[in-house]
Amino acid sequence: MASRRMKSLLIASLVVVSGLFAYAWAETAISIRVAPNVLNILSQGEVVTVHTDIAFSSVDAHTVLLNGVPISSWKADDRGNFVAKFVMDEIKELELNLGQLNTLTLTGVTVGGEPFSGSAEILVVMNEPKK
Repeated sequence: MASRRMKSLLIASLVVVSGLFAYAWAETAISIRVAPNVLNILSQGEVVTVHTDIAFSSVDAHTVLLNGVPISSWKADDRGNFVAKFVMDEIKELELNLGQLNTLTLTGVTVGGEPFSGSAEILVVMNEPKK
């Protein structure tokens, strides 16, 4: 009887510990908005800006990537949310599908060590700029 109770306690403990471990590595979903939302490969633009709904003070900015491209600069918006800026030429070098919606995913880690991510779609075009 004691052996059965010990097994039950051990199994319950393992379930709790594994649940905590999974929670610790769970990624927090955030909302993002990408500007420009139509990326013209032929444009002379310099920056792709990503607006988020995560607090500026909670982000370890040095961990932030957009589809693997490292962040160039960052700031807080007027609501205190994190805004990330990326060099447009580096975003243009990604394998993007012309004339289609492409998903851009912002990833990073909070100062508390928790991963976060958010995705948004942009249209990619190749239009000759107007003169």
